[in-house]
Amino acid sequence: MIKKAKGATLALLPLYLFALVFVVGPLILMLVLSFAPQDGWSYGTGFTWDNYRAVFSASYLNIFATSLKLAVIATLAVIVIGYPFGLCTALLPGKWTRFFVASQMIPYWVNSLLRLYGWIIIFRANGLLDQVLMGVGLTAEPLKLLYTYPAVVVGMIYVLLPFMFTSVYQVAEKLDLSLVEASRDLGAGGVRTFCSVILPMTLPGLKTGVVLTFIPSMGLFFIAQILGGNKTVLVGSLIEELLMKAHNQPGAAALSVILMLMTAVVCVFLLRRAKWQK
Repeated sequence: MIKKAKGATLALLPLYLFALVFVVGPLILMLVLSFAPQDGWSYGTGFTWDNYRAVFSASYLNIFATSLKLAVIATLAVIVIGYPFGLCTALLPGKWTRFFVASQMIPYWVNSLLRLYGWIIIFRANGLLDQVLMGVGLTAEPLKLLYTYPAVVVGMIYVLLPFMFTSVYQVAEKLDLSLVEASRDLGAGGVRTFCSVILPMTLPGLKTGVVLTFIPSMGLFFIAQILGGNKTVLVGSLIEELLMKAHNQPGAAALSVILMLMTAVVCVFLLRRAKWQK
């Protein structure tokens, strides 16, 4: 047994080294850098709280609030669309299940930036959406949809939807339908059967989808830049601007630490709720 334990430890040693060098190391470097003072176009030596004081200033807090609002809206919209889609796909016959899974996943083999530029063609003035709406008589003139907040929300939903669909589908395909039939045989209606049987059994997939949706939505700055025209400033956009334009690496590190802590709180909350429910 001791030899097997040592052999397993040696086998996992490359994985531990990889995690230490490429995961733990950068996180420690980012944490240390967040306390460094800004020195011109670079950072100096020493210790300061100025970077975190700037994070909690009114302007930065407004950006955090905007990012959080967008993340909540995008996550709720993805739940409304992705949960029933994943559940219904899992309950379809085999050939239709494969068809809908493929139709959902194949477009995402293309780079996300290219797909977002496709939304520019749809949303721009006199674009595809304007031509359709004016063609059926719903609008009389082109709409100004591109570089607006709704365009950013649509882009977020489009990019994040596969995470929710996949998470729900993987759990729903293992659903024990005999329990659903037993619930109906005992007199439960469709709503009660869903709330008491289907939802609890698919809740782990829903929670995983929420985590995989909410956390990236706080930092997907390229969506705001492409579809929002920098009119919608998110935390990710601010970090990118501090790094690439202001060369304020300590400030960007402090923002990254706070963003990482926020997402960690969400993950811990969901994990603890799952343990309490068990």
